[in-house]
Amino acid sequence: MTGPVIALSGGVGGAKLALGLSRIVDPADALTIVANTGDDFEHLGLYVSPDVDTLMYTLAGVANPETGWGREGETWGFLGALRELGGEDWFRLGDRDLAVHVERTRRLARGESLSEVTARLCAALRVGARVVPMSDEPVRTIMQTTEGDLGFQHYFVERRCEPRIVGVRYEGVERAKAARGLSAALGDPALGGVVVCPSNPFVSVDPILALDGVAERMRALEAPVVAVSPIVGEDAVKGPAAKMMRELGLSPSAFSVARHYTARGLLDGFVIDRADASLAPAIERLGARTLVTDIVMRSIGDRVRLATEVLAFIETIRGES
Repeated sequence: MTGPVIALSGGVGGAKLALGLSRIVDPADALTIVANTGDDFEHLGLYVSPDVDTLMYTLAGVANPETGWGREGETWGFLGALRELGGEDWFRLGDRDLAVHVERTRRLARGESLSEVTARLCAALRVGARVVPMSDEPVRTIMQTTEGDLGFQHYFVERRCEPRIVGVRYEGVERAKAARGLSAALGDPALGGVVVCPSNPFVSVDPILALDGVAERMRALEAPVVAVSPIVGEDAVKGPAAKMMRELGLSPSAFSVARHYTARGLLDGFVIDRADASLAPAIERLGARTLVTDIVMRSIGDRVRLATEVLAFIETIRGES
């Protein structure tokens, strides 16, 4: 791959591909991983940034291998003590994870931006790739449900995605700007390509695209934009994407995801699983070249292999343009 690479990512699913990309992008180039912050929220007086932290822990090699989120070797003394006191224990904060939230909150209170704090935390954890939040201003993903509006973490963690959704909105996005790291990466004339990781399009990727000017700048890029499907067959690789799509009146399929992005003129290429190979002709009629491969990443080898194939796909599209 020649030139810098941007990866747009949510949490666990996106972090897997981000890790693979971090292993193969030439050090002479630059890998900028843009984290969704629509999931961020304030809990127990602390600023919690779940997708940033999942990316940071994964890239640092300290993520819990069983869950994909949180830290390995975690202990739960704080949460147990909080429970004894009758405190809110629905959002699991491990002791090691808690230290990150405390330090982030402290630095934000001192006037540092979320981008600055994220860079400092990544440096402390020896993360080699550049992780940047999508914005330094607050954007909050609100799930509109038949039971009323719920902040994403309350919907996803506290209510376990049980309420039926009727829509999604991004509170504060009209006032938020793309973070400097994202804006600079999109403006780099040497940019080689953009990878939309296999993250939920509605709650992980769309908050990034909803920022003023981001979708427009992506449409204007000469560098290819390639997305990896978060759906295999009729199921999400990870998370509630398939359930959400059904409730929003969409067929849970790779084709529906491709159409979601191509309708806004955002994609040059789309990567689908071999199980969905029959969808390739229909996706290509939407205007996106298609790569069919194995997209389920169970091991580090799978992550590196898929990342290699995605970057090679971008190079192929560049050569055909």
